Amino acid sequence: MSDWPFDQIETCVAVTNKDIIHEGAPILHVCHDDEDHGWQFIGLDDAEEENIALVCMAEIVKLDPTVKEVAHIPPGWHAWRQHVGAEWEVEEYAE
Repeated sequence: MSDWPFDQIETCVAVTNKDIIHEGAPILHVCHDDEDHGWQFIGLDDAEEENIALVCMAEIVKLDPTVKEVAHIPPGWHAWRQHVGAEWEVEEYAE
């Protein structure tokens, strides 16, 4: 992808939820980890261990291209929305 906006390559592994991958649940919360610069694309609820899936970043963008809207958030920040189509809210993680 020539217009790849993330700081990780397209084949980099990202954390998501199984229901997003297998059931089409929406991505409503995006986290850019401070320690390893990894990305999480999950629902509004905390990801439960048994619902975690690892996929490449390109697969996430295929599932929901609107996540590119928050590719600019720096490590240690997160973004969320109430539903697909809503505006993303962005803030730094509180300590």
